[in-house]
Amino acid sequence: MTVYKPTHVPDRVILTWNGDPATSQAVTWRTATTVTKAVGQIALSESGPGHDPLTAKMRPVAEKVTTVAAKTEFLRSDLFEANYHSVSFTQLKPKTRYVYRVGDGSSWSEWFEFQTASDRPEPLRFIYFGDAQNEVKSHWSRVVRGAYSDMPKANFILHAGDLINRANADGEWGEWHQAAGWINGMVPVVATPGNHEYGAPPGTPAKVDAKADAAEPKKEARKGRLSVNWRPQFTLPENGLPGLEESVYHFDIQGVRVISLNSNERQEDQVPWLEQVLANNPNKWTVVTFHHPIYSTAKGRDNKKLRELWRPLLDKYTPDLILQGHDHTYGRSGVMREDNLITGARLRDEKGSVYVVSVSGPKMYNLEKEDWMQSSAADTQLYQLITIDGDTLHYEARTANGTLYDTFDLTKAPPAPEAPAEAPSGFGIGAWVAVGVVAAVIGLLAIRRVIRRAAA
Repeated sequence: MTVYKPTHVPDRVILTWNGDPATSQAVTWRTATTVTKAVGQIALSESGPGHDPLTAKMRPVAEKVTTVAAKTEFLRSDLFEANYHSVSFTQLKPKTRYVYRVGDGSSWSEWFEFQTASDRPEPLRFIYFGDAQNEVKSHWSRVVRGAYSDMPKANFILHAGDLINRANADGEWGEWHQAAGWINGMVPVVATPGNHEYGAPPGTPAKVDAKADAAEPKKEARKGRLSVNWRPQFTLPENGLPGLEESVYHFDIQGVRVISLNSNERQEDQVPWLEQVLANNPNKWTVVTFHHPIYSTAKGRDNKKLRELWRPLLDKYTPDLILQGHDHTYGRSGVMREDNLITGARLRDEKGSVYVVSVSGPKMYNLEKEDWMQSSAADTQLYQLITIDGDTLHYEARTANGTLYDTFDLTKAPPAPEAPAEAPSGFGIGAWVAVGVVAAVIGLLAIRRVIRRAAA
């Protein structure tokens, strides 16, 4: 395991959101504990280096950089003590390119660039990964880099849990950050925790049992607490359930509502929150992510309790995509819900959700094919590219070497035409016909009277 020691130079720079993606951007980074005060600097993107204060000293121009003080959080990992710093850039312009850097005033990161989201529905692109988890540096790195090369203008990257294998192993988090590298500083990360993000805090005696790890498909979610690295290294929304901040949350971006649930703990408590977020949703499209699948793809696995708790709401509000991980195989449904069979296999109508389970890392389980699967794979590392444009969602799953493996389109049906105005109560078609006949007779009689008077 490579040891990633913190220094005075910023590392593990990563973009996330904790506010409106159209007008804000959060960034988090790590340094040694000797750096106690840190800042982020942001400026509008230009065609040259005119935003850099060093350039301004050489060729005097108006100050273009805004400096924002960072919040600093101390973290003692299993290897090091470090400071994590975070800045939220706010009052940004929608659909605008910015450059930023982070540091302490003398030691800086490079200048990164990002673009804020639009404040209205527009085409949206994002990348989705199932579990990376094992051998992240050696095997997952080509997957994340390949996905970025295929979709470099992605609005965000979504991780469905188990980013690493041991929750509080700082060396594994170092591999994860190294594998994605500067991509994390350019494309916002959206992450939901998996069971491998839960474990005993550093300093707690723990025994790593390879046999137990190999038998994991037969076990329940790992016990313990959310990784001590999770909240310091991500700055995610805190609009979810109290006590589950930055793991249960939602945000809206360009006509899409994205919802993260935490399938590891307090599953029942999340039900009323989820219903509120689904019921009061002004967006045309909805994407939900959590780690443990509603419909499992690996042999010997089933999350019956979770399905019984959450599936009724998913059936009721039918979010478009349910993106999951955990099973280290691939399975993708058609549009389905639970009206017919426990698997939903017989339902292929226009109302329901598409469920996906995927894996991006090298750890593989045995696939158990079910009727609900319209596509499936074993022993295959995958990444998913998703585009939403108007009434159409386009989905592609590609293998580690970029080969297209699975694809589908979802198209929103136009709204049903309004029903014609109903007649007043008690008046059916027959009544209106009768009224018309009477009116016609009265009219004819009146005409006859007029004709007779004229003749007289």
